[in-house]
Amino acid sequence: MSDGDYDYLIKFLALGDSGVGKTSILYQYTDGKFNSRFITTVGIDFREKRVVYRSNGPDGISGRGQRIHLQLWDTAGQERFRSLTTAFFRDAMGFLLLFDLTNEQSFLNVRNWISQLQMHAYCENPDIVLCGNKSDMEDQRTVKEEEAKELAEKYGIPYFETSAANGTNVSKAIETLLDLIMKRMERCVDKSWIPEGVVRSNGHSSTEQLHEEKDKGKCGC
Repeated sequence: MSDGDYDYLIKFLALGDSGVGKTSILYQYTDGKFNSRFITTVGIDFREKRVVYRSNGPDGISGRGQRIHLQLWDTAGQERFRSLTTAFFRDAMGFLLLFDLTNEQSFLNVRNWISQLQMHAYCENPDIVLCGNKSDMEDQRTVKEEEAKELAEKYGIPYFETSAANGTNVSKAIETLLDLIMKRMERCVDKSWIPEGVVRSNGHSSTEQLHEEKDKGKCGC
């Protein structure tokens, strides 16, 4: 696909405490590589990838492929950057929320991150996928899988145990988030929650075809 040759521009935001592996997860997804020497993200960064999305109909048959340009935004986890990162919440359509399976405090802070999303995202129940990262470090694990699954079930969000080091479940987690977003767009009558510039037709923005933006605190889905 050329630069302008896509149907949808979808922005995801990776969230979580500093050091949980947000940069490494995104780098593993876009480049298939792991770099153990990543420095702490300062402010905001992003990576990009082109994919083809095919939804399954009620009969299980895949529909026409939609060309997706994914922007994967990487946020700083430190408190001093919080006001900067929350400013990006409204422009993102999906959220990859990470914690470190070897750091219990990062897991306990998941509730705080979800509260931030409920306040600042496009609606009170945005699409989130929860990832317990560093699953390859089993001997250092401090968070039980049952605990993480229970928390995910409480909020009604999918949960994956991922490893940026060997790629376990990285693509699956992001593909699940994309599927949630695409299905939300399909079923929503009120399109006011969709950020400007998401929908493209023949390489030209067709955002003007969407409804006028209404109350962003509500979601019509």
